[in-house]
Amino acid sequence: MRRLRRLDWEAVAGIVAAVTALVLHLVHVVDTGVLLAIILVILALILLRDLRREERAEQIGETLSRMEMQLHGLGTALQPPDATLIGPEQLRRESQRFARQALGEMVWFNVCLLMFVPQSLFDVLLRPAIENPGVSSIQFLLDERERERWERDVLPKVRACVGHEKVQPPQWCAVQESVSFILAGQAPSGKTEAHLSFWGEPFMSAVTGQQIPRYIFHIQAHSELIGRLVELQRQHRVHYA
Repeated sequence: MRRLRRLDWEAVAGIVAAVTALVLHLVHVVDTGVLLAIILVILALILLRDLRREERAEQIGETLSRMEMQLHGLGTALQPPDATLIGPEQLRRESQRFARQALGEMVWFNVCLLMFVPQSLFDVLLRPAIENPGVSSIQFLLDERERERWERDVLPKVRACVGHEKVQPPQWCAVQESVSFILAGQAPSGKTEAHLSFWGEPFMSAVTGQQIPRYIFHIQAHSELIGRLVELQRQHRVHYA
């Protein structure tokens, strides 16, 4: 039955009619005029069949185009974003996770040390990185204006941590950029990711005349921005070495 349904019955009918007309003409049952009429009918049937096939082909082509666009949209939706915004409610938890999963060298660029003054924040933000055995060294690149706070409020807390020897002396810079970020490889892939913030509203909130992060971006390893951040900190390290 399936084979019968797949047959092109219009073509079969045309062939049968053509053969019949030819036989009848050969035995002189019909004249040439009737034979020509039959041929015209057969040609009309073939033309109609081809027109219907062309219409079906166009419909199939449009359907395939829509499916291709939908699949492309799904692929784009499934691709992980370059950056994820982290708000105040998730900020501590995400910062702690980032520090605990860090690998290799960890670079803290242009961060405000005010957030390390309260012991509770220091224990959430910096201590996990210092005591993380996967972190081999921690390098701060800080603005000169943070030197006093480092000596007075941060360094004593650092020295009280297990693994404090991995914290290198800060590299003091005259930072002009309005960005602040942390760079580190992340377990399990070991690829470099970043926490990125910007000075000023709405990313920083003013507390006692200083600014501390309110929103940060988690920059994924596949983002082109990682290369720019790596180059930015490298330029400062070379220039102020």
